[in-house]
Amino acid sequence: MIKPRSGHHPDYFFLFCVIFLVIFGLVMLSSASFDLGKKKFDDPNYYLKHQLLVGLIFGSLGFLFASSFFYLHWKKLSFILLLINILLLILVFVPGLSYRVGTATRWLKLGPFSLQPAELLKFTFIIYLAAWLSEKKQRRISFLEGFLPFLIISLIIAVLVLKQPATATLIIILLSALAVYFVSGAKFKYVVLAILLGAILFSIVVYKTDYRSARIQTFIEKIFLKKDVDILGRGFHLRQSLIAVGSGKLWGVGYGKSIIKYQSLPETVGDSIFAVIAEELGFIGSVILIGLYATLFFRGFKIARKSRDEFARLTVIGLISVVCLQAFVHIGANTGLLPFTGVPLPFISYGGTALAVFLTMMGVIANISKYN
Repeated sequence: MIKPRSGHHPDYFFLFCVIFLVIFGLVMLSSASFDLGKKKFDDPNYYLKHQLLVGLIFGSLGFLFASSFFYLHWKKLSFILLLINILLLILVFVPGLSYRVGTATRWLKLGPFSLQPAELLKFTFIIYLAAWLSEKKQRRISFLEGFLPFLIISLIIAVLVLKQPATATLIIILLSALAVYFVSGAKFKYVVLAILLGAILFSIVVYKTDYRSARIQTFIEKIFLKKDVDILGRGFHLRQSLIAVGSGKLWGVGYGKSIIKYQSLPETVGDSIFAVIAEELGFIGSVILIGLYATLFFRGFKIARKSRDEFARLTVIGLISVVCLQAFVHIGANTGLLPFTGVPLPFISYGGTALAVFLTMMGVIANISKYN
């Protein structure tokens, strides 16, 4: 077994990418939230202050702890952490313990703070899968011993998260879980079967809910049929995002000079923050940001490839997949490559729980990099 004292310095290049993303996120959040904070709270820096006081402080503590906490200890804690997380997901539906934002019930009240259990799941579920799968020789075990347990736990997670509802978050979690399952050496036919079952479940969910099917329909009509359908209704958000992205052109209109964020772009601090970035920093700034996520992704996979044991390898692959898949979904939604969905941009969008969880996840990867 690898001993904690056998480590060296972490991957500094990986840490640089994380730090740069966090600083860039705070700078862009300040610009994107200025007018909204002034209108809603009479404080133009309200969102930035909250991100600093909650997301950055708790995230920094989480990162420092995870980067110094020997990663194999997470393997022992993985099952209990997942059970606690599932309990928190259930408590979200208990009146008095949670609160709603629009039609979504995703947050638990913790005094002056709030907690979003689905964000924690991105960490605890991956850690649990990595711990479980690292003990299994996937190519040698049967359907009942390998694939069925993976399917059952994924289905439990899916039911709890869909009920909130948080469809895009669930897709990111399950795709990352599938990546871990595939890399663990699972039979290819089981991976294909998991994808087919997921596609069927997703199709049923979309068909049964009007707002989800409306988003898919809007995406198809806008991107493939080149139609502007219901631009003041279900097509409004996508249209405004595309206008903002297109307005940035090559170099952007300049930091803090976005026009559409003051007028008609919804969710400028969260779901649409990439559109603000594209308008203010242009194509060049957008490409640099995307390149930074790509660098983080490949650096993470390099750390995974050099890891000494299976648990470390699967953990890094799962955690880095969560971050980069979420970035891809957010950017894809804002540029019309994917149906529009409410997913924050990792390290950039407003959200204390999300930033704290992402920084803790990066701390785990940094710790693993010490033992390569």
